[in-house]
Amino acid sequence: MDLESQQQHPQYKSDREIVNDLLTKTDTAYSLAELARLKIRYQGFPGAIDIQEDLEKVMQNWGLTLEKLFEKTREIHSKGQAYKGKNSVQEDWF
Repeated sequence: MDLESQQQHPQYKSDREIVNDLLTKTDTAYSLAELARLKIRYQGFPGAIDIQEDLEKVMQNWGLTLEKLFEKTREIHSKGQAYKGKNSVQEDWF
């Protein structure tokens, strides 16, 4: 699929910044939650291939499978720790 035929995600610009940040971070509660959120967002999305590939790089860098990522983030979310202390006024899961 060439770049012209890829669908553009409305959150691409802000997501690209987050992914760039994740590529330089370690697996904290917040970064794991962001990784999982973006993996869900782009799962099956017909575009943003660069973001999808970089999310896979982050997974590899942190030694995670998708199942392990979701296991860890379920635990984080169950304790309400994912976005604690972050100035996130609005979640953008869609």
